[in-house]
Amino acid sequence: MFSDSPHEECGVFGIYAPSEDVARITFFSLYALQHRGQESAGIAVSDGKTINTHKEMGLVSQIFDERSLRHLKGHIAIGHTRYSTTGSSQVINAQPFTMHTLLGPLAVGHNGNLTNAASLRRQLMERGVGLMTSSDSEVATMLLAGLEGNTWSQRIDAFTNCVEGAYCLTVLTRDALYAVRDPWGLRPLCLGRFGDAGWVVASESCAFDTIGAEFIREIDPGEVLQIDRDGPRTIAKHPAQQQAFCLFEYIYFSRPDSYLQGQLIHEVRMRLGHELAREAPAEADIVIGVPDSALPAALGFSQASGIPYGDGLIKNRYIGRTFIQPDQRLRQQGVALKLNPLPNVLNGKRVILIDDTIVRGTTSGPIIKLLRKAGATEVHMRVSAPPIRHPCFMGVDMATQPELIAFNKTEAEICETIGADSLAYLSMDGLIRATRRDANGFCGACFSGKYPFPIHEAGKEIFELTSI
Repeated sequence: MFSDSPHEECGVFGIYAPSEDVARITFFSLYALQHRGQESAGIAVSDGKTINTHKEMGLVSQIFDERSLRHLKGHIAIGHTRYSTTGSSQVINAQPFTMHTLLGPLAVGHNGNLTNAASLRRQLMERGVGLMTSSDSEVATMLLAGLEGNTWSQRIDAFTNCVEGAYCLTVLTRDALYAVRDPWGLRPLCLGRFGDAGWVVASESCAFDTIGAEFIREIDPGEVLQIDRDGPRTIAKHPAQQQAFCLFEYIYFSRPDSYLQGQLIHEVRMRLGHELAREAPAEADIVIGVPDSALPAALGFSQASGIPYGDGLIKNRYIGRTFIQPDQRLRQQGVALKLNPLPNVLNGKRVILIDDTIVRGTTSGPIIKLLRKAGATEVHMRVSAPPIRHPCFMGVDMATQPELIAFNKTEAEICETIGADSLAYLSMDGLIRATRRDANGFCGACFSGKYPFPIHEAGKEIFELTSI
């Protein structure tokens, strides 16, 4: 409600586990993936004959209870928690999408954005396919249902040859679970083992920790994994020549206790702080971070600079869990509803404030005002990522280009706008050094404007705004 941060779109989960309460296991896994989407959630379960689904708007804890889980019986399940990036936030766009086909029941959970969704949607409608929602995920589901092939394996393989963009899919059929990752590897997806005979897939490894599953490996870019009574096996692999893993998974999206590309996210974010301290030092008395995602970078900045770390801002973690809108007076309080400063920590101090991003700049200024009101004599803003100058079309809702403060303003102008004493961003080279990976394996289009593939018609509400 008051966040100026980029928003991830979805978390996906899937499980094949005979003799287990897969709906309940999926519930707790979605709980662990709640940070990836807070608008809606759903679970679909197959008992080998039919697929039953329950999905609603809201948080996982608000949607599911003992009664709703009791009706989701079976041995295979997929779950989804959503933040909308294509298709508005309404229950009709909630996932998983389900339907009946000639090959049997089908349910699909999708994380990402199909950049050619508009043309695919038009093709479906020209064939007489009726579409109920404004989501590209429904387009993906209809494609899977209608493509040629006598098996789901054939149809999924055909699907990967006609779609473009970012996608991680969990596909539930009558007797199997499929996990599909796009050829560029834009979004994360991993495989785990659950008990003696169960297998799980999830957007992040933190979901496995919650349910006691063992992390096995990341699903490769372009890989299609089938899981059934014979266990998991790769049935197709079509990687792109150049990988393009989203850098914002390291900077912001993923939970700090998740592992990506063999690295703990918390440690990478601390290294972001190390690099930032080397590139943009400042004389100060204390280093603080904007809760929660910037705290590891703040700790890393403190370690590298020798300036003490402190908790100067306390986050109200429940303000985002209500659908009750504040009145105008409370709305004007804005950031103060979400963050409280600690005057005893800040009073009379020169403060280095670490954040992971400045998108529109609408929260940085109010935060700095809070710090000054609490007694900070100087506020030096440091950002553990490069300036965001370009929109994302691969499944991140961050802003249109005119709304991006770094697109419209220089660093000095941004500093003046937010009211900081100084401002510095981490360089792209520093960001890559912190990941300890090859720069050619990442997508940093929001920083550079260099997208990994051509971008067609795109936008969160593209299907609401057009006749296609």
